Amino acid sequence: MGNGYARRALVEAAHHYRVSARISPHLQKRQEGLPRAVTDAAWEAQRRLHHRYKQLSGPGRKKAPVVLAALARELSGFVWAIARQVPPHPRPR
Repeated sequence: MGNGYARRALVEAAHHYRVSARISPHLQKRQEGLPRAVTDAAWEAQRRLHHRYKQLSGPGRKKAPVVLAALARELSGFVWAIARQVPPHPRPR
């Protein structure tokens, strides 16, 4: 349900949680200047979603599309939580 573009983007993003959580130097540089609450929420999302992927997938468990849909749903919750913490950027005129 919902916006097809947003749903597809969330499912594609969920594919990245197959690998363990880590902060690369490139990502660390991008996070400079962001509020601590936002970076903490992002790190918690990485850790939790990777753990959830490993928990749901595997032999005799859920199939990949079902796991990815579950991760996309949970990721949308993290995105919503971060959006509530950070004020929106002003619109360019």
